Amino acid sequence: MRTLADDLAEHAARHPDRIALDTPDGPVTYGQLDRRTREVTRLLRAHGVRPETVCAVAVEHGPDAVAAMTAVLRCGAAFLTLDVTQPRDRLASFVRSAGARLLLTTTAHAAALDLGTPVIELDAPGPDAPDARATGPSDATITHAPDATAVEAWHPTVADTSASPAAVDPHALAYVSHTSGSTGEPSPVFVEHQALDTYLRDTVRAFGLGQDTVALQTAPLGYDASIRDTFAPLLAGARLVLVERARLLRPADFARTVREHGVTALLSVTPSFLTHLAGQRDLPDPLAGVTLVASSGESLRPFLTAGGRSLVPGRLVNQYGPTECTMTTTRHDVPEDPDPAHDVVGLPRTGATVRVLGPDLTPVPDGTVGEVYIGGTGLARGYGGLPARTAAAFLPDPYGPPGSRMYRTGDLGRWTPQGLRYEGRGDRQIKIRGYRVDPAEVEGALLTHPAVSGAVVTPHTDDRGRVYLAAHVTGDHTTPDAALRRHLARTLPPHLMPRRFLRHTALPTTRGGKADRGRLVAGSTA
Repeated sequence: MRTLADDLAEHAARHPDRIALDTPDGPVTYGQLDRRTREVTRLLRAHGVRPETVCAVAVEHGPDAVAAMTAVLRCGAAFLTLDVTQPRDRLASFVRSAGARLLLTTTAHAAALDLGTPVIELDAPGPDAPDARATGPSDATITHAPDATAVEAWHPTVADTSASPAAVDPHALAYVSHTSGSTGEPSPVFVEHQALDTYLRDTVRAFGLGQDTVALQTAPLGYDASIRDTFAPLLAGARLVLVERARLLRPADFARTVREHGVTALLSVTPSFLTHLAGQRDLPDPLAGVTLVASSGESLRPFLTAGGRSLVPGRLVNQYGPTECTMTTTRHDVPEDPDPAHDVVGLPRTGATVRVLGPDLTPVPDGTVGEVYIGGTGLARGYGGLPARTAAAFLPDPYGPPGSRMYRTGDLGRWTPQGLRYEGRGDRQIKIRGYRVDPAEVEGALLTHPAVSGAVVTPHTDDRGRVYLAAHVTGDHTTPDAALRRHLARTLPPHLMPRRFLRHTALPTTRGGKADRGRLVAGSTA
């Protein structure tokens, strides 16, 4: 099958001098990006990378990250991107559960990560990898656009097919992304090439991305939304803007980035960030020039309720879909005067099917709440190394063709004239700043502290509509909050850190002996 790696190579052949990446160190052309991708591809193939090989990519987001992911796809293999700011133990668990055989990183990160996996340092070739970096400029050079003579000297034009895109089996593994589950332990979701490629091409069509698009990368590596941010614009031959993550988190710097780079598209912003941006009274027009804002990760209702629609001068799209279904399943174009009382997530994208079913898996009438099941081209292969969980979540589709499956989302919804309306969760999972979270993961981490004998984590919403976690603990009450936070920071990312720690002599229970979460929520908000 044809993949995005073929398209990027074609862009480079037809328009080698067109800018592909805007980076803090300067622009990178499609020609330069393709040459760097070919270098990494040769290196991977020399290390035996082939279909079903999982390669972990642990670098700062920049040209080498893009080249590494593309090179893995050229090999017909799969990548696992890692957010290098997360705790080492957490990253190590991701690498193990994904079955990664190689770690692509840089000299600066290699020693700190030490994840027990063979390492390829992209910025420091060894004697067994003479082509890892061609002679000439160092790591930073691919972020500049040297003159034609320098480029030819750096990358001789030799007839070389060893780094060309390979024929790819559509059912071969393309990437691995971790998500929370009912056990609280992050589980690796295995997504195949056909699902990824179909989704990205549909995204380009649905959003009208083209050569004039300037998209800003907002999602961090390690989360599947970053794949959409990176590859949908490049697939369209557009320009992708990469800046330091700190600039994206400060509203004034974010607005300045949008203005200075002429950004026209944001493909992965969360409603929480949009709400925060809307609250900056000293930034009267932070999205000037942006014609497309695609929101995802959590409910858009608080943003719309606060009158935030006027912040977006162009098209605002509400996206919905779990990791297990290749990022996005439905889309809804939010009108200029929306009804903020309901969270409409819209209609299925091309190739996807959405069913709202009752407990007996029969369709419920339109307007009636049921559980959301998703089928079609976006379904993942399942959870790596977890056959029981895969079987419980990916069910035979009684309404589809023979052999088809559907994913049980755990989300509640109902059909309306505008499309699917999201009605919350049927389990404990919640969304915090766009990340899917299971409080059980935090509870498990708390219970490994010697001063904690019991732990229940509950979600709450503050007066600005932001969801946060509160930890209810029993044990040694003299242990300070800071000590518990330091303990959790060893294994958990910031979005899983409780905002409050509440001490209890004993945790309340239901008649069945389970923790009474309702009483804990009521008691902590009273």
